Amino acid sequence: MIYTLRGFEYYLRVERGLSENTIKSYLRDLGQYTNHLEKYYEITKPERIKKENIENYLKYLHRKELSPKSIARKISAIKSFHHYLVLERITLDDVSSDFETPKIPKNLPSVLSVEEVIKILEVSDVETPLGYRNKALLELIYGSGLRVSELLMLEMGDVHIAERYVLVHGKGSKERVVPISDMAVIALRNYISKGREQLIKTPQPYLFINNEGGQLSRQGFYKVLQGIVLEAGVSIKVSPHTLRHSFATHLLENGIDLRSLQTLLGHEDISTTQIYTHISKTRAREVYDESHPRAKEEK
Repeated sequence: MIYTLRGFEYYLRVERGLSENTIKSYLRDLGQYTNHLEKYYEITKPERIKKENIENYLKYLHRKELSPKSIARKISAIKSFHHYLVLERITLDDVSSDFETPKIPKNLPSVLSVEEVIKILEVSDVETPLGYRNKALLELIYGSGLRVSELLMLEMGDVHIAERYVLVHGKGSKERVVPISDMAVIALRNYISKGREQLIKTPQPYLFINNEGGQLSRQGFYKVLQGIVLEAGVSIKVSPHTLRHSFATHLLENGIDLRSLQTLLGHEDISTTQIYTHISKTRAREVYDESHPRAKEEK
C-alpha cells in the first residue's frame, strides 16, 4: 500500500494544504493501520479493506489503552485516507463512513497574568548576544501571538521593522501580516544590531540563531524559556504556546473583537478562536471571587 500512501501524502500537502506536522502525524498513524491490516489479515491492497477490519483495529487500539485523544486522531486519519480512496476511485465505497470521530473535550490552556508576563520579560532583559536574542524571542511571541513554529521559521526578509510588521508563514503555507509592538520593535533592533551578528558563524537566512550559529530549534527555545521562567519565579508550567494563549486572552480582556483576534492568530475557523472567550470568562470569575467584597459568604 506504500504507493497509495504516497499519493495520499501528495493529496494532504497540495490539495488540502495541511501543515507538515499534521501530515507526518497522519502518515505515522496510517502506517500503523496498514501494517496491522497486513500482519493480521494479509491485506496489501486498499480495495480489500472491509468495515470489520477497521472495527477490529479500533478494538485493538482500545485494548492497548491508548488515550481517547490518540484514538480520535487515528480515526480521523483513517477516515481521511478512505475518503481519499473514493475520490481517486481506488475504491467504490467509503468503508470508514460509519465510524464517528469521538469528540474530545478541550482543556482550557494555561494563561499567564500580565504581571507574570512582565516578570518573564524583565528577567530576559540581559545585555549579551543571547540576552538580546531571548528578549526579542519573548517580546515577539507574546506581543504578536505567533505559533512557535512560525516564530522560529521567520527569516530576515520577513521582518519589516520600519513598517512594524512581520510576514508570517503559517499552517498550510499560508502567509499573513502580523503587527509587532513597540517593545518588540526595540528588542528586535537590539538583537539584530548587537546580538545576531555575533551569534552567526556562516550566512543564515533565519532570524533567530542558536549559540552554535545555526537556526534555533523548538527544543532550544523551550530550554531557554524554562530557564527564564524558573529565574522569574513563575510557578505555573509555561510553554511557548502559553505565551500565545496569554497574548490572545489579554487582548480579549482589553476589548478586541473575535474576528480581529482570529486574523491575528491565523485561525481558519473562528470556533478555534472562541476558546479564548471561555478563558476570559473563567479568569473574570476568579478575579471577581478574589476581589469583590460580596463575592464570598462571610464565615
